Amino acid sequence: MNTALQTDVLNDVTAFLWAEADMLDNELYEEWLQLWQEDGLYIVPIDPRETDHENTLNYAYDNAKMRQMRVRRLTGGESISTSPEPRTVRMASRFRIVEDDGTTLTVRCAQFLTDFRKENQHQYTANLVYTLRRHETGFRIVRKVVKLINADDVLQTIGYIL
Repeated sequence: MNTALQTDVLNDVTAFLWAEADMLDNELYEEWLQLWQEDGLYIVPIDPRETDHENTLNYAYDNAKMRQMRVRRLTGGESISTSPEPRTVRMASRFRIVEDDGTTLTVRCAQFLTDFRKENQHQYTANLVYTLRRHETGFRIVRKVVKLINADDVLQTIGYIL
C-alpha cells in the first residue's frame, strides 16, 4: 500500500495521537489506558538507536499491568518524583505512516515536550514510533517507542508518561 498518499488515514492517525498527547498533558490517565491494546507495550529505550528493546535495558518497558501501576503511582501521591505534579505541554508533529497492512499501521512522528516542576523547566525532544491497530472506534496502541534524543545522557527526573 502506498503510504505516502493516505491523507485520510494520516488525518485520522494524527487526530488520534494528538488526543493521546492531550490526555497525557491533562492527566486523563484512565482515558489514556483505554487507548491501548491489552498486549501493548510502552517503551522508552536508554539507547535511542536500539531496536531490540526486548533484549536490552530500557527506562520503561511497560505491559498493561506496568502501565496501570505507572498510572497509580502518578495519581496516588506516594511517589516523591510526582509531588508536586509536573505540568507538561507536548507538541507532536511530522507524522508519517511508514507501514500499513490494512489492519496495523506503523507511524513515526516528532515530539517536543516541556515540563515545569519545582520552579524548573525542562525540554525533552523525541522521535516516537507507534504501532497502531485499527479498531471499530478508531485505533488502539499496540506499541509506543519513545526515543529521547538525549536518552543516553544524564536525564532529570521524569515523573510523567512521555
